Amino acid sequence: MEAIINFLQQTGFSLIAENWKVLVMILIAFVLMYLAIVKKFEPLLLLPIAFGMLLTNLPGAEMFHEELFAEGHVHWEMFGSSEGVTPGLVDYLYLGVKLGIYPCLIFFGVGAMTDFGPLIANPKSLLLGAAAQLGIFFTFIVASLLGFEGLEAAAIAIIGGADGPTAIYVTTRLAPHLLGPIAVAAYSYMALVPVIQPPIMRLLTTKKERQIVMKELRPVSKREKIIFPIIVTVFVALLVPSAAPLVGCLMLGNLFKESGVTERLSKTVQNELCNIVTIFLGVSVGATATADTFLSWNTLKIILLGVVAFGIATAGGVLFAKFMNLFLKNKINPLIGSAGVSAVPMAARVSQVEGQKANPGNFLLMHAMGPNVAGVIGSAIAAGVLMALAAAGML
Repeated sequence: MEAIINFLQQTGFSLIAENWKVLVMILIAFVLMYLAIVKKFEPLLLLPIAFGMLLTNLPGAEMFHEELFAEGHVHWEMFGSSEGVTPGLVDYLYLGVKLGIYPCLIFFGVGAMTDFGPLIANPKSLLLGAAAQLGIFFTFIVASLLGFEGLEAAAIAIIGGADGPTAIYVTTRLAPHLLGPIAVAAYSYMALVPVIQPPIMRLLTTKKERQIVMKELRPVSKREKIIFPIIVTVFVALLVPSAAPLVGCLMLGNLFKESGVTERLSKTVQNELCNIVTIFLGVSVGATATADTFLSWNTLKIILLGVVAFGIATAGGVLFAKFMNLFLKNKINPLIGSAGVSAVPMAARVSQVEGQKANPGNFLLMHAMGPNVAGVIGSAIAAGVLMALAAAGML
């Protein structure tokens, strides 16, 4: 009987009774799984994140130990040590997040799947991608006013870029203790782009503006597509060195695709590599959402600030498009400005749908892809700026 009692006391069922918070986190993990599987909210990443959250909150599983990464550092001396904790599976997987490996590898795949042709054909759309980053810097100010420290505010603000890997990359460097809430908020709101953006787009534009038909984009040569990623890499790396890892991987992946001589590499990056890294990234990021860190008022604030970031980013792109029309002979449809957030290609599709509601003969998808892919570059540059300011002690 004593042996049976000891066994029962060591089970997870007994440990749950000692900490009710883990039960709440398990229920949250179930909700996220439901959203990923049934509602299809960014399932490729939200499902692994939800399952990682489930694993880390199962009492007694000991798969992730926050103390190994306390104070924003990897405590290498504790890995493989006979004293203290015994590292679990997720501890080792999380090293790829902590060292900034997974987000960069994801950018390899994104680059290989991205066509920069619409951006090259209409360079003005680069400005719309830049304008949409207003959501990042506005949210940084709001987060600071709500009591978050400078580094935390910067990590939260990057949600406005609508770029999950960038949000993870910045957060692991500036505020790793907020990684769980920020990752969940970023990917949840990316899935809700078709819900969040349309009301803002309609509020800030007139029906006449939404009916604007844009001229067909010029053909882009293969030479232009090959030269573009090389020039962007050099320029961005010299302008914002902190953004070089993300932008460099993005452009190398695109060069694999456009060069025409590395088809095997391009397919590998788009499929096998990207899929494997997505699994590791999602599970390890979800594992950081432990009960003690996730169940707090700060998490609720982050969720609310995420909405603000997306809303301001959308408004910034639309309003800047309207401003550009004051000086352009050939007007642009302001709806494509909302695609400046880097949720590719979802934001561009939203512009297309809203444009056709106002004018069934309007086709904005390719035009919207310009600011959409520009937003990917813009969010990486904004991330580099924030990390550079942090390194200089200005946050």
